[in-house]
Amino acid sequence: MLSVRVDEELQEKMRKYPNINWSQQIREAIEKRIQQEEMRQAAQTMDRLAEKADPAWSGADEVQRWRHRDEPQNRD
Repeated sequence: MLSVRVDEELQEKMRKYPNINWSQQIREAIEKRIQQEEMRQAAQTMDRLAEKADPAWSGADEVQRWRHRDEPQNRD
């Protein structure tokens, strides 16, 4: 469980909109922020891996090699 404190001014503004589920809004904001951080960390990991990769390596070429490998051989 998590408690959040808001100042009186913000609390008064929130009271003007009783139809809004403020707890749900806060949960969604936290989830969104976590997703952003996970994406940022994934991008950093990808950057670190790219730095270690052979500069001559091409992802597109690798995909083509895999596709051609899986194609049935023509036996005329």
